[in-house]
Amino acid sequence: MGNIQPLHGSDITPSPLKDTIFDPEFGFPNGRKEREMIATVEEMNSAKLPMKDRDYCAHLLLKFRACRADVYPFVVKCAHEKHAYLTCEYEDYVLRMKEFERERRLLARKKRIEAKLHQEVGA
Repeated sequence: MGNIQPLHGSDITPSPLKDTIFDPEFGFPNGRKEREMIATVEEMNSAKLPMKDRDYCAHLLLKFRACRADVYPFVVKCAHEKHAYLTCEYEDYVLRMKEFERERRLLARKKRIEAKLHQEVGA
């Protein structure tokens, strides 16, 4: 228990604890849109947001919490804010999984290229 075996081999499985080793702009000829935090540190501190909630969707969580505080006990009126927050969290999760998969594929590509060079040199 507790041991996790990578599906595709440990040499092409990126570590979630390390930064990417590839250029983030690689494969994007027109560049990538950089993600920006909308909620400021002061806003998150004043709302006493825990560290686990301080992500790219924090501004929507702040709106949701404010709505709940305003319309309590009729919190069902905040369904739109809740939906917007949960959608943002889901899209952030999907984006992180895409980045992980991109890193895994680039590592596999690097391994294939190195194997091909090694084979050509050896032959």
